[in-house]
Amino acid sequence: MAVPNIKLNSGYEMPQVGFGLWKVENNTADTVYNAIKAGYRLFDGACDYGNEKQCGDGVARAIKEGIVKREELFIVSKLWQTFHDKERVEPITRRQLADWQVDYFDLFLIHFPVALEYVDPEVRYPPGWHYDGDKEIRWSKATNQETWGAMEDLVEKGLARSIGISNFQAQTIYDLLKYAKIPPATLQVELHPYLQQAELVRLAKAEGIALTAYSSFGPTGFIELDMDRAKSASPLMQHEVFTTLAEKLNKKPAQVLLRWATQQGLAVIPKTSRPDVMTENLDCTAFDIPEEDMKRIAKMDLNLKFNQPTNYFPTEKLWIFA
Repeated sequence: MAVPNIKLNSGYEMPQVGFGLWKVENNTADTVYNAIKAGYRLFDGACDYGNEKQCGDGVARAIKEGIVKREELFIVSKLWQTFHDKERVEPITRRQLADWQVDYFDLFLIHFPVALEYVDPEVRYPPGWHYDGDKEIRWSKATNQETWGAMEDLVEKGLARSIGISNFQAQTIYDLLKYAKIPPATLQVELHPYLQQAELVRLAKAEGIALTAYSSFGPTGFIELDMDRAKSASPLMQHEVFTTLAEKLNKKPAQVLLRWATQQGLAVIPKTSRPDVMTENLDCTAFDIPEEDMKRIAKMDLNLKFNQPTNYFPTEKLWIFA
């Protein structure tokens, strides 16, 4: 199944539909391997997901069997908050590359625009949000400018082909653009019909930054985490708007939700462990949602964000989306 590419400002091309690796915990290597067999070429990982070594095993198996070549894959990972100090960026990137069993990342992102105090990976890995592994939040004095300079060094050293940002808001992006020698190639944010972020989408387009939407199915992945905010929201795949559209278009509700994003030129990174659904999710670029239905979906925006630290644990120090 042919997946369109998005041309990045770095000169490289990124598949518009990829495979997300957050909460892929069981049989991770097999899931990645099967996703490659299903046709996925972009894999979106992170230090914080705690499964990069297993992801690397799945990639290595597929390459060894000749299913895919390394240069045909687009591997994405992210820098966690505890490694924002300039001297910490390259060492942790090399560790993550070793876990993936590759020599470079196609795209490496700053996971959140938050610098936390360093936690030795030999003590706890992934480090998580808390310095003590429980409740204590400790800030690092590293600035986003310092961290971005270290990210640019990764490009110069061939450890990352493109660099980008995740979970940045408008003013943080504008600030970064003031000092960036290499502009961010992509912005990755939570984006679904309950959180459409239309102005942020327009900002990214105006600045030539490709945008990747995560959590395309809204509350679904967060209900699994027993999050009250997610449990109180109507599941998008069961919403009348998408069940009706799916029947009208002879598609599944998940495909319609993904097409809502890709039809706007955004990239998406759904995940599943089921081979049949893997194939279905890839098929979200070859049909169109009628304009009147796109306008109907536009009215569903509730500015309802699920993926923020204050939804996971009590804290007064991480209002990063306020």
